[in-house]
Amino acid sequence: MSIEKAYNSWAESYDDMLNKTRYLEEKAARSMLKGTYFDTILELGCGTGKNTQWLVKKCDNLIGLDFSEEMIAKAKQKIQLNNVGFKQQDLKEVWDIPKSSIALVSCSLVLEHIEDLNLIFKKVSAVLKNNGEFYLGELHPFKQYSGSKARFDNGSEIQDLEVYTHHISDYLDAAKNNQLDLLDLKEWFDEDDRTNIPRLVSFRFKKNNK
Repeated sequence: MSIEKAYNSWAESYDDMLNKTRYLEEKAARSMLKGTYFDTILELGCGTGKNTQWLVKKCDNLIGLDFSEEMIAKAKQKIQLNNVGFKQQDLKEVWDIPKSSIALVSCSLVLEHIEDLNLIFKKVSAVLKNNGEFYLGELHPFKQYSGSKARFDNGSEIQDLEVYTHHISDYLDAAKNNQLDLLDLKEWFDEDDRTNIPRLVSFRFKKNNK
């Protein structure tokens, strides 16, 4: 099943379905961004607005991008604030976002669906202000090595979605190539059990002036 078709179909039940990865990533994002506030946040892959609901409390203005029309529709129903705007956008195409205009780019569980990491990091760097930050949370590659991946449950069957494995070094290389310095990297475990492989990895990067 194509990614776009899956997420359009998933939109109706997405918020109600139990998803350990999604809920742990929300915990990771809140922890990594604790104590921060930004004038403008750009949320990549905002989906139905689950993270948008708390991200908007950390900024003056927020823009959410997602390529799923149905997901965006749900987000618009859920969040009707003057300082929040949503746009349907394929992240691999040109973004209608002014350069050097964003203080924080936030991206949660999106990049496993995009093969070319450097393309996204390049776009992020272009829209970030100097010293702007990039938060990124993804399924840990160790989890992918073990066979875990995004799946769509339509109620009668589970279908695997097209995903790409990105190694930790791939993220760090893409950041280095695009003027983004690593501020923090954390691994996240189910029930904080560090005897098993981590489920998630999260990063905070900062754009440098070089």
